[in-house]
Amino acid sequence: MAVCATDTARELACRDSRAATNLKLISIFIIFFTSVVGITLPVMLARLFHGKPVYDKAILIIKCFAAGVILSTSLVHVLPDAFDALANCQVASHHPWKDFPFSGLVALIGVLAALLVDLTATSHVDSHGHGEKTSGTHYTPITEELTENCNKSKSKLKSEEERVESGELTTSLEGDELVKMKQRLVSQVLEIGIIFHSVIIGVTMGMSQNKCTIRPLVAALSFHQIFEGMGLGGCIAQAGFSLGTTAYMCFMFSVTTPMGIVLGMIIFSLTGYDDSSPNALILEGLLGSLSSGILIYMALVDLIALDFFHNKLMSSQSWLKKASFIALALGSTSMSILALWA
Repeated sequence: MAVCATDTARELACRDSRAATNLKLISIFIIFFTSVVGITLPVMLARLFHGKPVYDKAILIIKCFAAGVILSTSLVHVLPDAFDALANCQVASHHPWKDFPFSGLVALIGVLAALLVDLTATSHVDSHGHGEKTSGTHYTPITEELTENCNKSKSKLKSEEERVESGELTTSLEGDELVKMKQRLVSQVLEIGIIFHSVIIGVTMGMSQNKCTIRPLVAALSFHQIFEGMGLGGCIAQAGFSLGTTAYMCFMFSVTTPMGIVLGMIIFSLTGYDDSSPNALILEGLLGSLSSGILIYMALVDLIALDFFHNKLMSSQSWLKKASFIALALGSTSMSILALWA
C-alpha cells in the first residue's frame, strides 16, 4: 500500500488537464504523420523496385526487419505493459486477479486464436487448390497424348503452348496464387493484432491527464509507429494487394492511434473516466495480453519461421540468410531501445 501512496502522490504532482490536452492535440498530428511515413515507405519502395533483380531480395530483408520489430513490440512493449496493468496494486490485491497470472493466460488464448484462424484459412486455401486440380482432371488424356507425342519426337524441350496444355504452367501459377493468398491472410491478421495494440495505446493516452507521462510518449510513440509501420508495410508489399486495398490498409494503420487518442479524450470529457481506475487497468491488461499473443504467433510462425526455413530464395543463398538475420536483429534492437521511453 505504501507503493500505491507514493505513486498517487507522483501522479497528483504531474496532473495538469490543460497541459495534457495541448500535448495530446499535438501528438495526434505528429503520430499520424509518422504512421503514414512508416507504413508507406516499404510499400512505395516495393512498387519502385518491382520487376528489378533486387526486388525479391530487398522485400525479404525488409520483411525480416519487420518481423524483428513486431516480435520486439509484442515481447518488450505490449506484454510487459499488460502484466504491469494487472499487477497494479488496485487490481492485484483483489480476487481473482491475485490468484492467477491472467496476462499469460490471455496471451496464450491470443496465440491459440491466431493459430485457429491460420489453420482455418490454410485449410480453405488448400481445399480451393485441390478443387481446381480435381476439376481439371478431364484434361489428363490430352496431357498423356502430348507427352507420348513428345517422347516419340524425342524433343528435349517443350514449347510454351505445350506447357500450358499439359497443365505444368497452370500448376505453377496456381501455386504462386496460393502463396499470395497465404501472404495476404498473414498481412490482414497481423494488422488486426497491431490495430488492437494501437487502440489500447491511443485510448490510454487520450484518457490520461498526466503531463509527465504524455510528454515522453509523444516522441517515443512517433518512432514506435515508424518501425511498426515499416513492419506491417513490408508484409503488405510482399502480399501484392491491389492499390485500393493497400491504400485502405495503410490508412487504417495510420489513423488508428490518433483516433484512439481522440476517443480517449471524448470518454474522459463525457464520463471523467480515470485511466488508472481498476476497471480501466483490467481492460488494458486483457486487451494488451490478447494483442501480444497474436503478434507473437504471427512474428514467429508466419514471418520468421516461414522465411528462414521455407523460403527457397534464402536457402539457396547463404549471404542472404545472414543479411536477413542481421535485419531481424536490427529490427528487434531498434524497437527494444524505445522501451526506455515508452
